[in-house]
Amino acid sequence: MSLSRKRKKELRKLQTQANSLWESQQILVGEAASVAREAGRQLGHLHREQVKPRVAAGYETYAAPYVEKGKKVVNGTVLPAAGAVVGSAMSVWDAANDTRSRLASGRGFDLPASWRKAAPEPVKKGIGAGGVIAIILGVAAALGVLYAAWQTLRADDELWVADDPLRAPDA
Repeated sequence: MSLSRKRKKELRKLQTQANSLWESQQILVGEAASVAREAGRQLGHLHREQVKPRVAAGYETYAAPYVEKGKKVVNGTVLPAAGAVVGSAMSVWDAANDTRSRLASGRGFDLPASWRKAAPEPVKKGIGAGGVIAIILGVAAALGVLYAAWQTLRADDELWVADDPLRAPDA
């Protein structure tokens, strides 16, 4: 397709204007990035100097006494009571197992021969609830790792940065 001289001249002028606009936009974007970096730095200083001390003081004033009371209650009352309950339950369990084994073997009690049976063989059970939960958590963790890797490695055109930032695209 052949263009007239007038059209070629207009296209060159338009290309020059586009290049000028592109260069000014690149300079503007660079300045905006430096302003954003400085704002982030200042935000970090503000957090370190103002927010963090106030949060720590608020925690010490309002939450720390209740946390300490809670620790004392748990360590002084709840844990010993729970230990006593578990210990009692284990004692009852052991006594029941001992009695069951004596009854099954015929020791200790005088049982008629027709009542005596051999202890049944324990039946091997399949995977329990804990195993199922562990498998589900493992699969969820693996999926999370795969998703994070996919997000990291995928091609994203919006994140592409030009090698020559001041060069305008060809029109």
